[in-house]
Amino acid sequence: MRIDNDQIYVEDVPVTAIAEIYGTPTYVYEENTIRANFRRALKAFSRYYEDFRFHYAIKANNNPAIAHILRQEGAGIDAASVNEILLAKKLGFAGDDIVFSGNFLSDDDIKAGLDTGAVFNLDDLSLLPRLLKFGQPDILSFRVNPGYGKSNVGDYVTNAGPDAKFGIHPDQVIDAYRAARDAGIKRFGAHMMPGSCLLDPGYFAFITELLLDIIGRAGKELEIDFDFIDLGGGLGIPYLPDEEPLDVEATGAQVAEIFTRKVGEYGLKPPRMIMEPARYFVGDAGYLVGRVHSIKNSYTEIVGTDIGMNTIARPAMYGAYHHIYVNGRESEDRRPLGLTGQICENTDYWVRDRELPRDIAEGDLVVVENAGAYGYCMSYQYNGRLRPAEVLVNGDRHHLIRRREEFEDMIRDTYVPDGLDK
Repeated sequence: MRIDNDQIYVEDVPVTAIAEIYGTPTYVYEENTIRANFRRALKAFSRYYEDFRFHYAIKANNNPAIAHILRQEGAGIDAASVNEILLAKKLGFAGDDIVFSGNFLSDDDIKAGLDTGAVFNLDDLSLLPRLLKFGQPDILSFRVNPGYGKSNVGDYVTNAGPDAKFGIHPDQVIDAYRAARDAGIKRFGAHMMPGSCLLDPGYFAFITELLLDIIGRAGKELEIDFDFIDLGGGLGIPYLPDEEPLDVEATGAQVAEIFTRKVGEYGLKPPRMIMEPARYFVGDAGYLVGRVHSIKNSYTEIVGTDIGMNTIARPAMYGAYHHIYVNGRESEDRRPLGLTGQICENTDYWVRDRELPRDIAEGDLVVVENAGAYGYCMSYQYNGRLRPAEVLVNGDRHHLIRRREEFEDMIRDTYVPDGLDK
């Protein structure tokens, strides 16, 4: 995004054109930013560890056009559900390109996952006998909870540590791999999540060493090797104006040094190193364009827009910060204002006392920054407010990649029993 003479552009497309052609609210993604983010990170890790691959956590943004961009760049897929696996397969990913990291899986999940050929990454040892009831995978991974986790985007986004629901306790890891080995499985992987939206290279180094010690001891005691060790995601982006971006070069160097040293220390055959970010690739490549509908003067002054908690859920869910721009007014003086959507919940009052342009007015376009990850995919239809459109831009070209929902989408696949319609 850039601002030229107070006018906001996504790549070379003015947001006024986006609003005129596609309406509001609309998610807009910069193709060139996604590719640049991926290539920067890949260079930073692969230069220090040759057998390295990124898997894209498709949960963050599941638009097929976005996933195709990352497939072209060489990414695999991290899938959290069978439907995400099926989406990846439809996009052309092979089964062994997909790591299936679901949790609390049903029997139907297990059977369907086996049919796809995806690589199972089991969240708990209790899943192993249930998996083996339906088939024996060629390769099996376990998700380890190393006992630590950090989040830079809210207390509820904790995916590792004692308060997280994910992964196997370190004391259970050797038992898990022993059970899998004794069941006849020959090839293994390992996985963890370090946290969410992290900006400290030193933390990635610390958590990598912790995992490699856990996995290394298991490998040495059981005399097994690992085809891959997946260090999870967590590569962060700055949301707050005063945050510094992650030094991804330093992160790659520090992680690779520890990874290589620990693999040698435990006598493991060098495995593939995998990481599965998403936010780092797509987060800062996406924007949400909305329009001011009215300005209310009551106990305080509130700017009402067509962007609400149904459109971008993160602020209401866990107080996440997204910077907001107002087209045509970025050079104006500012004053504290609130920002809300159209949902009948006070949690829809998702910005309070934010310094916004003093003379913001009805009809103005607002642009929400860092909306490319966990934006559209977390939107919903509450209050009959339908999901927005999605648009991909490349230079001065723009393409609709998901149409705006209509009323028929809200009632599609619903059924009224005979007699109730009389």
